Amino acid sequence: MKNNYREKKNCRAYLTVYLALILSVLLSLALTLIEGARSGGIRLETECVTDIGLNSIFAEYHRELFRQYDLFAIDCSYGSDYAGKGNVTQHLREYLERNLSIEDVFLSGWIYRDFLGMSVKDVELTKVSIMTDDGGAVFRRQAVEAIKDDVGLTLMEELLQWIQVVDANELDTRDVSAEKQELEGEVQQMLEHAETESALENPTDCLEEVRREGILSWVVKDSHTLSHRTLDLEPLIESRMKQGTVNRGNFSLEDASGPELLLERFFFQEYLLKYMGHYGQEDEENALLYQVEYLIAGRDSDVENLRIVANRLCLLRQVANTVYLFSDGEKCMEAEVLADALAAAVMLPEIAPLIKLIILLGWAYAESLYDVEALLAGGRIPLIKDAGTWHYSMFAAFQLGDHGGVQESQGLSYEDYLRIFMMLTSQDTLTARAMNMVEADIRQTPGNANFRLDGCYAQVEADIRIDSVYGYNYQITRQRRY
Repeated sequence: MKNNYREKKNCRAYLTVYLALILSVLLSLALTLIEGARSGGIRLETECVTDIGLNSIFAEYHRELFRQYDLFAIDCSYGSDYAGKGNVTQHLREYLERNLSIEDVFLSGWIYRDFLGMSVKDVELTKVSIMTDDGGAVFRRQAVEAIKDDVGLTLMEELLQWIQVVDANELDTRDVSAEKQELEGEVQQMLEHAETESALENPTDCLEEVRREGILSWVVKDSHTLSHRTLDLEPLIESRMKQGTVNRGNFSLEDASGPELLLERFFFQEYLLKYMGHYGQEDEENALLYQVEYLIAGRDSDVENLRIVANRLCLLRQVANTVYLFSDGEKCMEAEVLADALAAAVMLPEIAPLIKLIILLGWAYAESLYDVEALLAGGRIPLIKDAGTWHYSMFAAFQLGDHGGVQESQGLSYEDYLRIFMMLTSQDTLTARAMNMVEADIRQTPGNANFRLDGCYAQVEADIRIDSVYGYNYQITRQRRY
C-alpha cells in the first residue's frame, strides 16, 4: 500500500512540474504576442492618425478662394492678421491629439483602459509649398488643373496661328501713326521749299482730331456706362513681391519646358478668361470690372485699363488694315487718283506719291476705329481683312460716317484679341497681376480682409513624433498636396 501511494504522489509531482513549465512558456508567448500587438498597434495607429490629421487640415481649404476661383489652398492665417506655419502646425496637433484621446471605459464593473497609451510628442511642418512660390508657378499650375479638362486644343492651334500672323506682319510692333506723321512732315518741308501759295488740303485731318481727343469716347458711345472703379495696388501681392516681403516655401518645383510650357501658358490664359471679367462680360462682385484689361495694361482703374487696351487694339488693327490696303490694287488706285488731284491743286506733282501713302494710312486708321467699335459692341473682325470684310469706302472713311451700331460676324471676337494680347504679355507679369486680382477680390468678402496668397499652402510635409506610456515612440514623415 505504501509503495502504491508513493508512486501516485510522484506522478502528481511530475504533472505539476510539467504544467508549470508549459504555463511559463505559454505565458511568455502570450505576453510577447500582446506586446507585439501593442507595438504593431501603435505603429498602425500612428500612421492612421497622421493621415487623418493631414486630411483634416487639407479639408480646411479656403472656401471663398474655391468659390470664386476654383482653387484649393490652406489659408495659414485662418482669418487672422498672422500668416505662418505655426497656425497650421497647431491645427494639425489638435487633430492628432483629438484622435489619440481615449478615455477609460466602464463596462459591467470592469475598467477597460487605453491599450496603446499614445500621445503627441512633437509636430513640425518641415516643408511647405506656397501659391506664390517661384513667381506664382504654384498658383499658375493649380489654375491649369482647374481648367484643362474644359478647353479643347483646337483653340490653342488657332491662337498660335494668330500669333504667327501678328509676328509676320509686325502688327503689335509697327507704328504706322509715326510713319504717317513722318510723311506729313516731309510733305510740309517740300511745300515750304517750293514756296507754293496754295494750301494743301489734307483729307485725314479729321482723323487726327479723333486721335488727339482719344478714341475711347469714339468707340464707346455710352461713356456713362463705363466702369470708373479704382484699386489700390500697393498692398497687393505684386508690390510685396517686388519689395521682397512675401513668405516663401521650400519645396523644389519642377520646371516645365518646351511644349509643356506652351501648353501651360495657353491653359492659364483660358483660366483667366473664364474666371475674370472683361469689358462686355463684367462681374459686379469683383474689385475691378475689367480684370483681363488690367492683366494686359496694369493700371489701377478700369477706365484707364480699357483705354490702353482700346488704343493698343486700334494700333494693331491700323497695321493690319494698312497691310491689306497696300495689297488691294483697286483701293491703291483710288488713293493715287485723289493724291494726284491734291498735288495738282498745289502745283507740286512730285509730292503725289507721299500724299498717296498718307491717304492709305489715314484710311486704315479710320477702318481701325470702326473695327474697335465693332469689337467692343460684341462683333467680330478678321485679323487680316479682304475686300468682302472691308467696311469704309475712301470718302466715307474721311468723314467717319456710317459706323454706329454695326455688328460684324466674321473673324475674331474681342475676347480673341484679348487672348492675343495676353500671349504677347510676359507670363511673369500676367501671373503677378492675376494674383493681385485674386487677393483684391477675396479681401472684399466677409472675414477675409487680411487674406494674402503668400499665406496659402498648396502642399505640406509634416514630421510627427508619437510617444507611448509603454516606452514606444515612432517618428513619421508624410506629404500631402491638393
